Amino acid sequence: MKMSWGLSLCAFLFAVPAALAAAPAPTAITPELTAAAKKEGKLVWYTSIELLTAQKLAKAFEDAYPGISVQVERNGAERNFQRIEQERGSGIHNVDAAEASDMGSFILWKRQNWLAPFVPKDVADHWPAAQRDADGMFATVRFNLSPIVYNTRMVKAEDAPKSFADLLDPKWSGKLVKAHPGYSGTIMTVTYEMEKNLGWDYLQKLGKQHIMQVQSGTEPPKKVAQGERPVMVDGGEYLVNQMKASGAPLEIVYPTEGTPTIPGGAGIFVDAPHPNAAKLFTLFLFSKDGQQIMSDTAWLRSFHPDVKPHDGVKPLGEIKTWPSDAAAMVDQETDIKKKYAEAFGL
Repeated sequence: MKMSWGLSLCAFLFAVPAALAAAPAPTAITPELTAAAKKEGKLVWYTSIELLTAQKLAKAFEDAYPGISVQVERNGAERNFQRIEQERGSGIHNVDAAEASDMGSFILWKRQNWLAPFVPKDVADHWPAAQRDADGMFATVRFNLSPIVYNTRMVKAEDAPKSFADLLDPKWSGKLVKAHPGYSGTIMTVTYEMEKNLGWDYLQKLGKQHIMQVQSGTEPPKKVAQGERPVMVDGGEYLVNQMKASGAPLEIVYPTEGTPTIPGGAGIFVDAPHPNAAKLFTLFLFSKDGQQIMSDTAWLRSFHPDVKPHDGVKPLGEIKTWPSDAAAMVDQETDIKKKYAEAFGL
């Protein structure tokens, strides 16, 4: 996959300066690092990626590096963020490496000096500057979209919504499902982009459509596939593609106004109990092998040029997208959650 689209899509993601002079030298896998990681024997990974993919990544790493186990702690990005805050407030340093669909988590962790500078060689060689922190604290490990989706057994193609504006039609009242930005990092990013591009007035109108409110960004596609609601407002494109491939009656609509983009980050904590295992695992996540697992298993998009996109994934060049802006979003998250709860009567 070409790198150029990533730069154009998320040009303001990290507010990156012209040069990455502050970042440390890139790190590659070496026999010395592998030996040190095996001596530690394990690592604890907090992640919001869907569980099946997280488990496959952990298993592939354990197979590649026998003697090192991965403890997968999977939850919504907002829940993981809260957990880490609580643990550190109690003097507990449990997490080694983290992945989050809410890039704001990494910006806040960096401000608190909780992240270790670490640049995988693959990131240095292939990732656009806009997709990596200028100081080398984190980088985009997965890239996702949030389209509208409908149940093909309940909605005819000609009747399906084509835009976010269409979702305000009275005919969709009581027929929509949407996830919550207070739980899901993916949906926090989506809600910020919707507010930025459509305004709070739009979200207030949407909140009057008697929407089924769920937590995780993985839930709306399941509700639509099960026929509990015919249309989803937001949720992960990757899961929809997985479910379609398994025969679920789902169809994707990329809204005419633009489709939200969701970069998910990865980084290492500065006081990780198993620092070498954390480094080795992070190198694996950004490697061709790790990225290919995410593409093959989860249908996620990658910045690694040697990774083959999954068959059926629509090229980004054919989709109008909205750029992410995590640096701007992070200082508005509390306000977004409050205004969202008011708009949706939660």
